[in-house]
Amino acid sequence: MPLADIMSHHVITVGLDDELSTLRKLFDAHGFHHVLVVDGQRLAGVISDRDVLREMSPFVDTLGERTQDVATLRKKAHQFMSRKLVVARRDDSVAEAVARMLDHSVSCLPVVTANGHVEGIVSWKDLIRALAKSSGELPGGPSGEPPSRQGAGGEPPSRQGAKRE
Repeated sequence: MPLADIMSHHVITVGLDDELSTLRKLFDAHGFHHVLVVDGQRLAGVISDRDVLREMSPFVDTLGERTQDVATLRKKAHQFMSRKLVVARRDDSVAEAVARMLDHSVSCLPVVTANGHVEGIVSWKDLIRALAKSSGELPGGPSGEPPSRQGAGGEPPSRQGAKRE
């Protein structure tokens, strides 16, 4: 099965100079775990929700918040994004994607064209769902989502690019 069949096509992207505060709001609002960073239309990096938590002061939004804590929210995406990109192509198989993710210890694969333009994203959950569905052992509905999550999602945000895991 090609990744084009299981990848998320509507991804939320951010620019190199978008601030950590923007990323924090995106993660909080949408519940996904990865945002792709683009330079123009080309993939430049990946930021996880864990990266945001690591870069943000733990004192933000607490009684002990100081000026330097709030300043962490002004860090730019290019300052802490992962630049060692492990990517996939839309025609790659699920098995190839699984092997690539395991070999590189990553939890998502941006799906890009030959010239580096973002086409989608595949997470480990997408791969597990596809493997379970192909084995006929997937609980829930035809989408592979558990019954409580079917129909969730709605329209993608105005900026294209992140991935719900």
